[in-house]
Amino acid sequence: MPGKSVLKRIDWLTVLLYLLLVAIGWTNIYSSTFSEESSSIFDFGQLYGKQFFFIGVSFAAIVVILALEASFYERFASILYIVSMVSLLGLFLFGKTIAGATSWYDLGFFNLQPSEFAKVATALALAKYLSDIQTDIKRRKDQLYAFLIILIPAILIVPQPDPGSALVFFSLVFVLFREGVPTFYLGIGILAILVFVTTLMFGTIWVGIVLGLLLILFLLLKKSSFKAPILPLLSFLVIAVLFSLSVNFVFNNVFEQRHRDRFSLWLRLEKDPKKLEQIRKTIGYNTYQSEKAIESGGFFGKGFLEGTRTKGDFVPEQHTDYIFSTVGEEWGFMGTATVILIFTLLFLRLIYLAERQKLAFSRMYGYGVISILFIHYFINVGMVIGVLPTIGIPLPFFSYGGSGLLFFTVLLFVFLKLDSNRLKEYL
Repeated sequence: MPGKSVLKRIDWLTVLLYLLLVAIGWTNIYSSTFSEESSSIFDFGQLYGKQFFFIGVSFAAIVVILALEASFYERFASILYIVSMVSLLGLFLFGKTIAGATSWYDLGFFNLQPSEFAKVATALALAKYLSDIQTDIKRRKDQLYAFLIILIPAILIVPQPDPGSALVFFSLVFVLFREGVPTFYLGIGILAILVFVTTLMFGTIWVGIVLGLLLILFLLLKKSSFKAPILPLLSFLVIAVLFSLSVNFVFNNVFEQRHRDRFSLWLRLEKDPKKLEQIRKTIGYNTYQSEKAIESGGFFGKGFLEGTRTKGDFVPEQHTDYIFSTVGEEWGFMGTATVILIFTLLFLRLIYLAERQKLAFSRMYGYGVISILFIHYFINVGMVIGVLPTIGIPLPFFSYGGSGLLFFTVLLFVFLKLDSNRLKEYL
């Protein structure tokens, strides 16, 4: 057992929020997978029984995490990162394919998804590199190395194919911005996304016209205050237009049909209302049924185990990626608002904890934890309610899955261990 001093210093508010999410998540997994043939919550033949077992394993992991010295996580961050990259490479030889993605190791008693371990290891490695006394994040070379730490696992995960998990790693760039990387890079990234989306919706000609007008407006507004750098701005405009010209090629020749269909549904590229509705019921079947389940819950919901759409298995993968729709149907607006409130409190608390760290490594890792958890939460909820395209990533501490729950727990409690040690000095 961890020492009493660790238990006194640990942030119990964060622990309480974690326990609430795990408990509410398990309750909804139970509801979405309940079988009349089994009445015991310890029936490990049922998904809710397996999740109960995974909760126990996660609690055991917490004991180990808190028992280890805080210095362990910084000292072995690089080794853990290397091990995680090797585990990702091993999938190409020994991986098990589930739902079209070779993302798992079959360990017999359960399947292990190494990308979840890689998230923890990458957050630790990035914090280790950025906090090194020889690293100056304002230098281009050090910025490149930091981006590579994030990019390597994403590159290894994309071919599985698991683009959702790969996308999560890019959330760690927010750690770089918190530590002083110029926001210019963030602006470039946001602009690239906007150009990509608007090109699909309106075409390159309109994108070029709008960008040209914005450039002219910028020059007119700045003319009186300083000599505007016209050549760099024109070069930037040309690059943006060339990128826009490449969008349709990438969309039609690089994206798989299922990805094109999801973007078409999300951006409403189909103009015929009847065809659009048909697409929603076929290509976007999961999201369509999820939206209907949430809508049917009303303000107070239908009640525990009373969700007709949940009982009828209308929503595929409802116990994993679409677990939030169970909350909406059975607990209504009040239930979904409560879950969102708990997540919001958790993120705010983690930001507070990160900012109070005495050591740069702990602060940077804390922001890595926030970035990973938030991108999971934001994309999952947005996907379930239909405002974001379908991307298969779970809701932290909530969705069914042993690997997800275990490594989300590890991710969080490593930070809580570092925070409990913030008033101590260690080497």
